[in-house]
Amino acid sequence: MLSAVALVSFAVAYAVLRLLLGRFGRLALDRPNERSLHERPVPRTGGIALLAGAATSLGFGASALWLAFALAAALALVSFADDVRGLPTGLRLAAHLGAAALLIWYLLAPIDPVSLALLSLAVAWITNLYNFMDGSDGLAGGMALFGFGAYAIAAASGHAALAAANTALAAAAAAFLLLNFPPARVFLGDVGSVPLGFLAAALGLAGWRDDLWPLWFPLLVFAPFIGDATLTLLRRLSRLERIWHAHREHYYQRLVRMGAGHRGAALAGYGLMAVCASAALFGRNSPPFVQATAVGAAVLVLVVAATWIDVRWARHLRRAVN
Repeated sequence: MLSAVALVSFAVAYAVLRLLLGRFGRLALDRPNERSLHERPVPRTGGIALLAGAATSLGFGASALWLAFALAAALALVSFADDVRGLPTGLRLAAHLGAAALLIWYLLAPIDPVSLALLSLAVAWITNLYNFMDGSDGLAGGMALFGFGAYAIAAASGHAALAAANTALAAAAAAFLLLNFPPARVFLGDVGSVPLGFLAAALGLAGWRDDLWPLWFPLLVFAPFIGDATLTLLRRLSRLERIWHAHREHYYQRLVRMGAGHRGAALAGYGLMAVCASAALFGRNSPPFVQATAVGAAVLVLVVAATWIDVRWARHLRRAVN
């Protein structure tokens, strides 16, 4: 069953990608600017194809997760409007928070107002950080492949709906990467990155609610993105910068700018994603000490990688000044 889900999702996503690049290739273009890492206009409609592929899972047993997909589709529409026309930041954030609150209420009701508010903020943050991290060829698609792939493996023996949904998402991400791995011919765009971030949080919470994994499991699976985006936000807040403005200071962006290029940054990211996903899968059903060891080891790898980039970046800036 899961192999059929993967094949159908992959085929649909790839077919829609080719259609978008053919007849609708100029529908929404990401044009280079001073904050970009690319040098030519690139279509940013790839997320439509990825979501189309993922939606096929609803016909293969994932219909119990209909609300998560419906809310992701609603966010995709808002994000597509933003890609094409541009929307006020407040309107986008209101949509993210509204979708997050409805999801939490549906999954975890009855729930007290404080917990509802805190979890809604957490889901909205993960929704947004995925968008923040979609700035280098192959990176966000790779995180979808590793992240939802890990969810699918963990759910395969105990939850048909989650297994089907995550298998479809991982397969659709693989199809997307065929045209997004450096040099990218298509980007996810907000229409893809925002719903993917939302689904990462939504399906992670669904698995936790149904006792498939502990709450730390989805956080560790997506830790390469969560860690980069969160540390970068805290650093910018400490400097009193306008955090809603675009920038090029994420760890992956600095790695690209130091000479690794999009391909090098993507491959380095895949290595970290594999470490985190493997540690999460290894520790999820283990005794508490083993869980703590698995989480600690993966976090240590991320800290070492971040420190290495920080040190190299400081040297890079000194050389640029001199």
